Amino acid sequence: MFAGLQGWQLVIIIALVLLLFAAPKLPAMARNLGQSMRIFKSEVKQMKDEDKTQRGGAADADPVEGRIVDEDVRDRDARGTGSHRSDLP
Repeated sequence: MFAGLQGWQLVIIIALVLLLFAAPKLPAMARNLGQSMRIFKSEVKQMKDEDKTQRGGAADADPVEGRIVDEDVRDRDARGTGSHRSDLP
């Protein structure tokens, strides 16, 4: 069907079809696209500003030391998974 057409030729044909059949709707589509881009841009700016304020507050705080806590022997024994009562300290 499109054996003799190259990629750029198909793009031109699609653009012409859009111009012919969607011409009345193009201004509204362009307006909506511009409005969407403005909203997107303002949201990205707002996210960056929020990120800067959050990082600024977190950078002033002291770092928190994390450690891995083993399961308590009493908890295992209460569930019945401990081997003996002599395991208790």
